[in-house]
Order: sequence, then C-alpha cells, then structure tokens
Amino acid sequence: MILIKLFWAFFKIGLFSFGGGYAMIPFIQREIIDINGWLTPEQFMDIIAISQMTPGPIAVNAATFVGYKIAGFWGSVSATCGVAAPSAVIIITLAFMIKKYRSLKWVDRFFLRVRPAVIALIVNAAYSLGKNSITGIKDVFIAVLALLGLYMFKINPILLIVLASFLGILLN
Repeated sequence: MILIKLFWAFFKIGLFSFGGGYAMIPFIQREIIDINGWLTPEQFMDIIAISQMTPGPIAVNAATFVGYKIAGFWGSVSATCGVAAPSAVIIITLAFMIKKYRSLKWVDRFFLRVRPAVIALIVNAAYSLGKNSITGIKDVFIAVLALLGLYMFKINPILLIVLASFLGILLN
C-alpha cells in the first residue's frame, strides 16, 4: 500500500510541475510534509540539500531519497518511477505534437506565456527554502557571500557549496 501511495504522490508531482526541479519543490513539500506527513520540515530541508549535492535532477533525487526513507529500496524505486513516468509520457507525446504543430502561432504563444508562471514557482521555492534555512545572522552572512561568489566572482557552484559548508563549520 505504501509503495502505491509513494508512486501516486510523486506521479502527481511529476505530472503537475512545470519548470524543472526548483519549481517542483513547493509541490514536493506539500505532498511529503503537509498531505502525507512523511517528513518534518527539517528532514525535508536535509533531503533537498542532499538532492542538490548529488548528480541528477532534484525531483528524481528527492523522490529517491524520500522513497528510501519511507519504504527502503522498493520505496525509492516506486517514488522515482512515479516522478519520472509523467514526464516520459508527456515528453514523448509533446515531441510528436511540437514537430507537427510548431509553426502555429498559438504554440509559440503558449511557451512564451508559461515562462512567467515558471519564474513564480522558482521564486516560491527560493522563498520556502530560505525561510527554513536562514535562521540567524550567520546564515544570512553565508547566503550573501554565496550570492556574491556566484554573481560577482563566478565561483563554480560545487566549490561554493564546499566553501559555504567549511564557513558554516568555522562559524559554529
């Protein structure tokens, strides 16, 4: 029963999320914490952090980790298949449709108008992660330094994560 519940929860996430991994975070959070109560907000933040540090899409990584935490190996298989299944079906279907109808104006307009909604989802994810992650002045300091490192000095994100973790250790 839990494997079906995991599959269905992540299937809905995969089906109704547009804009990639970060845009999926509010959907994942709602399903995992609010609806099913599988994780605490702190555990969810840990899984998001791990998902960002491991190779692959954040939604797939999160599904794998949550599934494993809830139901072991088969839970991770169920959740991962659930989150990937809608995308696979939709992409295959859209590939055929776009190839056939890409020259139509309404198709171009659709893709143009979806972009602002995707940006809103990403901003929502950043806000949600920020309010649970930034709990004090030290966290604000690390976040500001990380932003400066990314935008002013073009530091590689992987190196930035390593440097931020060392700074966090030093400040605590």
